[in-house]
Amino acid sequence: MKICVAQTIPIKGEITKNIQNHKNLIDLAIQKGADIIIFPELSLTGYEPALANQLSTTQNDKKLDVLQDISTAKKIIIGAGLPTKSEAGVCISMVIFEPNKPRKTYSKQYLHPGEETHFVTGQNLSPITLKNKKIALAICYETSVDAHSEKAFEDGASIYIASVLNSVSGVDKDLNRIGAIAKKYKMSALMANFVGKSGEYDCAGKSSVWNNNGEIIKQLDTVNQGLLILDTDTQLVYKTQLETSSNHSI
Repeated sequence: MKICVAQTIPIKGEITKNIQNHKNLIDLAIQKGADIIIFPELSLTGYEPALANQLSTTQNDKKLDVLQDISTAKKIIIGAGLPTKSEAGVCISMVIFEPNKPRKTYSKQYLHPGEETHFVTGQNLSPITLKNKKIALAICYETSVDAHSEKAFEDGASIYIASVLNSVSGVDKDLNRIGAIAKKYKMSALMANFVGKSGEYDCAGKSSVWNNNGEIIKQLDTVNQGLLILDTDTQLVYKTQLETSSNHSI
């Protein structure tokens, strides 16, 4: 099985333009045989809390149909982030597109302090089962909550994927934390982060893959978009980075 995380530069509040960039990266992942691709936190809008209410939508928004069509046609699972509406308010979410299946929404259950000004807590999904392996998801701050990774382990996950916005000042702490999760629970782990600027943050990149000893085996840089693809059978990682000058037209 080949598991992919994408590192992207978000375009503030521009869902349609971000979808196009996602499509280009998904096409590249498909060429490399990826079975699943996960994007950073709120990847389709950027991390823009002040705009979250006006940008919020549902998993069945017609604008997202193109991602479902790609998933079904190319047999790839896609996880892309955007704010979604719930009865209680707006959630930080990832919509999961699976071939020939109804869409699902994974919403951030554990909010970072301060996020409650714009968001409400949501409902996590159980791990995704793919080729007899279970893949647990996390959105950013959830990696710092012990109960979250413990639940992933109890649910039988052997792979842990974090969809994040990590800033330049905070990324190393989070890298250490995800590495510790991988080591403690003997999971492979992956992280998808932004580069560029989103909201008030200078994003750090350094999207990474860890082995189940908690060691980083491959990492992207701090400025370019790109992909990391882990082959779970061989533990080899394919890495590609796209020059900043072409980041929005790959």
